[in-house]
Parts: sequence; C-alpha cells; structure tokens
Amino acid sequence: MSSSDTSAEDKLIARYFGPLATDPGALGLSDDAAFIKPPPGCELVLKTDAIVGGVHFFNDDPAHNVACMALRVNLSDLAAKGAKPLGFLVSLALPADIDDAWLKSFADGLREDIATYKCPLFGGDTVRTPGPVMVSVAMFGSVPDGMMVRRVGAKPGDKVFVTGTIGDAALGLGLRNGAAWQLTEAQRDHLASRYLLPRPRSALAEAVLHYASASMDVSDGLVGDLTKLCRVSGVAAAIDAARVPLSDAGRAVLEADRSAREIAFTGGDDYEILCTVTQAKVDRFRVAAMAAKVAVTEIGTIAEGEGAQFRDPQGRQLTFKHGAFSHF
Repeated sequence: MSSSDTSAEDKLIARYFGPLATDPGALGLSDDAAFIKPPPGCELVLKTDAIVGGVHFFNDDPAHNVACMALRVNLSDLAAKGAKPLGFLVSLALPADIDDAWLKSFADGLREDIATYKCPLFGGDTVRTPGPVMVSVAMFGSVPDGMMVRRVGAKPGDKVFVTGTIGDAALGLGLRNGAAWQLTEAQRDHLASRYLLPRPRSALAEAVLHYASASMDVSDGLVGDLTKLCRVSGVAAAIDAARVPLSDAGRAVLEADRSAREIAFTGGDDYEILCTVTQAKVDRFRVAAMAAKVAVTEIGTIAEGEGAQFRDPQGRQLTFKHGAFSHF
C-alpha cells in the first residue's frame, strides 16, 4: 500500500469510525491494537462472523442494514452462550465503487447498534477488494468463570426451547427472490424485515446462563442446528413440528404452500436461541424469559439416541432434503 493510499485509509477511519470508538481501550483508533479487560471473576467469550455481499445480503441492501446485520449475527451467538457483550473489531473489504454515502450509512448503523446493545468498537481494518463488500466482525463478551453455556450438555429428559419465531428470515429471502405467496402488505413487510435485520435475543442471555444445559443460536436452520447440538451432546431430540413457533406471516405461507415448511425449518438466518433446560428449571426459565420480554416455546424433549426427529401431529416423522444451510 502506497503512502497516499495509507493517508486515504487513515482519513476514512478518522471520519467514519474514529467517532464510534469512544471506549478508553480503543485509544481513539490511534494505535495498531487496543486493550480490553474482562470484569472481575469473568472470562472472555470470543466470536467472529463475516458477511459477504451476494451471499448473506443483497448488494443493493442499505449499508445501514448491512452494518446492523454484521454486528447482530455475532451478538446472537454471544446471547446463546449466556455472555454479555464487551466490544468488537470490524474489518471491511471495500470495492472501488463504495462511496462516502455508503460509508456514512454503514457507520450510522454501527453507531445505533453500539448504543442499543452497549457493545463498543475497539478497532479493525479496511482493505480494497475486486469482489463484493465483505464485513467481518470479531466480538468479545464475558461470562462468570466456567459458566459459558456450550452446545454440549443436553441430557435425556431436558426440554427443548426456541425463542421468537422460526423461518421468517428464510421466507423473507424467498419473497426477495420472487416467491409468489399471497400475503398482506404487513405480512410481506414482516418477513422482509426479519431477513434484513436480525433480532439477537441479548435480553435472554442471563436466563440462558443460569438455566440452560446447552445452547446455540439458530443461524443455519432449526433442523440442522438442533442436529449439531444433539451430535455434540451425544443425544437425540424428539420434536413436535406443530409446536415450532411461527409468525402470522410464516403460518400464512405454510398454510398456502406445504413445501414452504422445508424452507422455514432448514433455511437459516433466524438468529433465535435454541436451548435445552432440565425439567427442574423449566418454570424458572419461563419466568426469567417473561421478565426479559423474550417469547420462548417448548418444542420437544431430549432423549437417548442420536439425531433430531421432527414429527407431525399424527406422529409421522418428517424428512427434509437439506438439513441445514451450508456454504460448502
């Protein structure tokens, strides 16, 4: 990188990201590194996710939404671990056609979510790319020593819970790609917004920390992610498909198009929390979720064996062509 390029990068960082880095440990983005100290008696939880134009979002999506998506998919993972966010680093790979208006909108999206989720910026990097926009966030959280909730830990008899509703984002993507489902304008708007802007269940992190035996977020589809949790924990799951929570819009799609259940259950991008809770803690978990104003639904039970089995109201096992979204 030439000196003129370096100067341009410094100006870009100072103009758009310097004002966001207000934590003392960020050093005003004036150094090559930053520092962060976890609260006493806590350990760090580390998470990174990248999103790429044309893969995770459309290239003409508002930059404000792209910034929020990049931050929120990582916040979702922290919430599922029972962790509180401490801060993040962001790296941008920018094509030559990205202009000041895009960068301002992107920075505005970060600014709003930094305030909403109390997750400060500590630094990052900017580079040019001949390809689409890429945003990579590395996030740091904290949990009390030894208490991070892992995927492993589910035991036979535990109850399986999910937050919010399942399938909205994948159905919203279907609409964006031209699906002709007959929906009201409000229903279409709901599905589109769930795809554009994930809603991390950060408010439930404390309840997950104290009551969940195993937990992860649903990013690659409920079927596939529950299968992953079962595999790591060495158990099976018996799921009542009729109890999987759907939004009004999602239910309208599935009632009109039976094949859409595959999309809703396996499509990904829900960013809801999937967790297991021992029977002895179920009532306390529900009370804590209600206090956090996060809807939770019990959808099944952990059993001995392997794999996640979804059954319809008649007890017939459902099969899915694609268990989970995969890049490879």
